[in-house]
Amino acid sequence: MKGIILAGGAGTRLYPLTIVTSKQLLPVYDKPMIFYPLSTLMLASIREILIISTPEDTPRIEELLGDGSKFGVELSYAVQAKPEGLAQAFTIGRDFIGDDACAMVLGDNIFYGNGLNHKLMDAREDAENGKATIFGYYVEDPKRFGIMEFEKGEAGERSVKVISVEEKPKQPKSNYAIVGLYFYPKGVSDMADKVTPSARGELEITTLNDMYLQQGILNAQLLGRGYTWMDAGTFDSLQKATDFVSMIEQYQGMTISSPEEIAYHMGWIDDEMLAKSVKRYGKSPYGERLKAVLEGKVII
Repeated sequence: MKGIILAGGAGTRLYPLTIVTSKQLLPVYDKPMIFYPLSTLMLASIREILIISTPEDTPRIEELLGDGSKFGVELSYAVQAKPEGLAQAFTIGRDFIGDDACAMVLGDNIFYGNGLNHKLMDAREDAENGKATIFGYYVEDPKRFGIMEFEKGEAGERSVKVISVEEKPKQPKSNYAIVGLYFYPKGVSDMADKVTPSARGELEITTLNDMYLQQGILNAQLLGRGYTWMDAGTFDSLQKATDFVSMIEQYQGMTISSPEEIAYHMGWIDDEMLAKSVKRYGKSPYGERLKAVLEGKVII
């Protein structure tokens, strides 16, 4: 199973903050934004990850993350010369994906919730068995999002069957937005090749999802009560994300989306590797948290 973080775009909604830096390098409380989508893929036990960004921002992101060894993963990088839609990521990443299933998460999306890793692992298993999975989150203003309609499942079911997907509908068929996290079976690059540009000239991820829907292999994982999804791509949402992470970490005493901590608990890095990260971050709160993990003061 491969993973992609799509961290492209000019970030114009965050100007002037993003004039000289990548949106994905902005802080969300105590860590760079890109740590959050990276952690999401790691929670799905994905260790081979391609990061796609702009020509200007790719070197900056690579300077921060390196080859991924300090996180127990293998990171590769690719350039998206011009943002032409989310589905383009799978054609850019064709050689990287090869004949594997592939998950993609958007670089400004943050996910949190007890049991999230189980939903991610279910989606991974389905992708490896030939099914696609999208994730749904209840929103009050569905006209602003890609929206899914789905069959009402039984309590305890691992996923629901998708009936329709529609981009920013005038008459939404549900209040469940399709968030920036997708799991696809092998052959997704070939499927993405068949996506034609929309009226706005982009290769829409909704079109790709609809292609899997027409084949009868599109399911959804619903992020209900107890889960949080945030798109930190605007000033307001970035501030809300920072406030949320600050509240959880200060009041619950746990770090959200720490790649080193995830890798350590997964057994991907050892005490020596984690100690190097502790030294790297110094006496920052993030570094102190990793030190507590290393000393066994933090179990989960």
